[in-house]
Amino acid sequence: MNAQADIPRLIRELRERTGLTQEKFAAKLGVTFPTINRWENSRAKPSPLALKRIEDLLRDLGKTGRDLLEEFFGEEK
Repeated sequence: MNAQADIPRLIRELRERTGLTQEKFAAKLGVTFPTINRWENSRAKPSPLALKRIEDLLRDLGKTGRDLLEEFFGEEK
C-alpha cells in the first residue's frame, strides 16, 4: 500500500461512496464503530486483515472504487 499516511481519507472516501454511516461501515468490515472513528481521525491504522477487507470492498465497487484502488493499493486498470 503506497499512501499509508492518507488512510483517514481512504476510509472517509470509501464510506461516503458506499453511503454508509461509520456504524454500518464498521459492521461491513467486521470492526467496531470506535475503530472506524479512530481510523478516520488518524488515531489508529487498520490491521492488514482490515486493509484486505477494504481492498475487497473497493474491488466490489467496480468503477466507483477504481481510483482509490489504484491510489492506495497500486492496482492497475
